[in-house]
Amino acid sequence: MSVRWGFIGTGGIARKVGAALGAAEGGARYAVASRDAERAARFAAENGFERSHGSVEALLADDVDVVYVATPHPQHLVAAREALQAGKPVLVEKPMTATLAGSRELVQLARDTGTFCMEAVWTRFLPGTEALLDVVRRGEIGEVRSLHADLGAPAPVDAARFWDPALGGGALLDVGPYPVRLAHLLLGPPTSVQAVGCLSPGGVDVQAGLLLGHAGGALSALSVSISSHSAQRAWVEGTEGWVEVGAPIYAAPSLVLHRPGREPEAVEFAESRGHAHMLEHVHECLAAGRVESPLLPLSGTLEVMAVLDTALDALGAVRTVEA
Repeated sequence: MSVRWGFIGTGGIARKVGAALGAAEGGARYAVASRDAERAARFAAENGFERSHGSVEALLADDVDVVYVATPHPQHLVAAREALQAGKPVLVEKPMTATLAGSRELVQLARDTGTFCMEAVWTRFLPGTEALLDVVRRGEIGEVRSLHADLGAPAPVDAARFWDPALGGGALLDVGPYPVRLAHLLLGPPTSVQAVGCLSPGGVDVQAGLLLGHAGGALSALSVSISSHSAQRAWVEGTEGWVEVGAPIYAAPSLVLHRPGREPEAVEFAESRGHAHMLEHVHECLAAGRVESPLLPLSGTLEVMAVLDTALDALGAVRTVEA
């Protein structure tokens, strides 16, 4: 029997994940909820969902097996909290919340109730990411000592979610999770965080540079922006070579292995199916009765959010208030 998904939110990311769910094994597009019942009904009709609801409460009372929270960042906490309190497993769009305090609350609630909860870091499950980890595990570049990564592109000036603090705007919460998560995956939680950047007139970070210190003296130099273009690439550097991650880094579409005295070598891996890999992983976790993902544990979510929280406070960004 297919896992019946209930979506909270009807924006662009919900459409993208809904399309991926249609291609993923073991899942069904069952129900969607929005505060605007007509919007929910339209989304359901256009994206292949069986049912629609005009409230979160109605969706949670329906026969859904797992909930996907796809609202703006500051609204994740309330929606995910209600789902967990109702005993529904939940996948929360990244970042899990707009603040470290909010993420801590959800993690504790999930653990207290024994209910599955995972941040929707879809990039962790991509074939390119797995191939990168395999290169590192095999020692192809020796000991990883540093990561350089950038991710930037001008955000539309009329798209409020990028520029409004009340909607969780800014580069760090929008694109920041990608390079910070990559640094965490390769080098572990940082032991120090330094941040520089600039703010919009409304108080959101438009670009930021992070220097993270890791165990053993390893370093990550990361930059993000919603005001300028960047190469959107990453370089994973080791004692015996380096790997270049192709653009855009969140999709990991290509890997090139560089070693002194040898020709660059393209790393081969299976074709990506986008968000479908993550959704199938959730199905596997639910079938196994897990309350956390072994590949994306909640401790990692808190460690990544701690970096973002520290950086935002260092920049003096206007922070939203989560209910």
